[in-house]
Amino acid sequence: MLHSNIFTKDSKYRKEFFTTCQEDRPLIVQFCGNEPDIMAAAAKLVEKDCDAIDVNLGCPQSIAKRGRYGAFLQDDWTLLKRIIAAMSEAVAIPITCKVRVFDNIDKSIEYALMLQSAGCKLLTVHGRTREQKGPLTGVASWKHIKSVRSAVSIPMFANGNIQCLEDVYRCLKYTEVDGVMSAEGILTNPALFEGINPVTWEIASEYLLLVEKYPCPSSFIRGHLFKIFHKIFTFETNTKERELLATAQNLDDFRQVCIKIRDKYSVFHEGTINFLDDDAITRQGYDLILPPWICQPYVRISPEEHTQKMELLSKQQCNNDKRILNEPDGNVLSRKKMKKLRRYMRRPTKPDEKADGTREICMNIVCPNPLGAKCAYKLCKKCCRNKCFEEDCFCIAVAHLSSQSGVNRQ
Repeated sequence: MLHSNIFTKDSKYRKEFFTTCQEDRPLIVQFCGNEPDIMAAAAKLVEKDCDAIDVNLGCPQSIAKRGRYGAFLQDDWTLLKRIIAAMSEAVAIPITCKVRVFDNIDKSIEYALMLQSAGCKLLTVHGRTREQKGPLTGVASWKHIKSVRSAVSIPMFANGNIQCLEDVYRCLKYTEVDGVMSAEGILTNPALFEGINPVTWEIASEYLLLVEKYPCPSSFIRGHLFKIFHKIFTFETNTKERELLATAQNLDDFRQVCIKIRDKYSVFHEGTINFLDDDAITRQGYDLILPPWICQPYVRISPEEHTQKMELLSKQQCNNDKRILNEPDGNVLSRKKMKKLRRYMRRPTKPDEKADGTREICMNIVCPNPLGAKCAYKLCKKCCRNKCFEEDCFCIAVAHLSSQSGVNRQ
């Protein structure tokens, strides 16, 4: 997906994010945006390098809400008609749309018919609503897709619930659409449409060969490899490999990730060593599960399970005595100060810190300030001053501060 506004104004963005080759054809380029003229101008820029241009009306993310594009345009039908009409007039190739459904099937049908009448030549329907995202993704409604398919006359693709090739056939049979689109499923298993589940390091290495031939930004490579290795990276024993991928800057670094994972798991894959399954990683009862080094779909818990999990976590946090620390006066430490302390502890080390990476801080357990250079009590300037005042004691640091302030006042 390309942002139409940036695409039309920034040549560097066009050069970096729109790279293609003859092997890509047939190719559909997708734009997001909410201004008809800009969407038309963006379409004009790529017309000669693709076979159709798609309007993104399905993105449910917060960034789409802030930018007012994607699924957050599905309520402004007048604007959508103008966008599709402007793009259709600007280019000679077809304009297509990818949408999400409404809760109501009849409204979803009406929405699709409106896009068809506006000039949309191919429609892709994702069987989830705008609210179904993240942990609340749930299952896509093929019933909605089938109803829309029965109503429109233009070609139509289905999207949602595609985790293997068998899902593709089931979807085609049930919805009677012309084709099936996969997003997350094909990212975790690039060979999904071949009907196989390849070994992760083999498919990742094949991908890196393509990257060598057709270069792209390292952030793109990293994102794809994280998807391919998603199951393996759920195990703590692979933390180093995950960190290597997160910090990789060139193809050699990315290859090293594949090599390290291959060296660790190839003996299990080849059967040289038995894979210990004490945690039921590959079997639940009599049901076999793909081992973690095999490409497989990312399976979320249901929205109901997620809601129950969050409610339980909320109750545990309420029952948990989080305010276990007290301030010097005996008052319970506030949540705000606790958050400040935690935030301080997460700060990265600085060059002037000790060689072992530690940093001396105030001995007062509730104070995150750095240790005063001259304090005899190992306190920060503020705590040292308070201690000397409250306990009527002496510290050279306070005396030094007092003399300094006196000079400043003069």
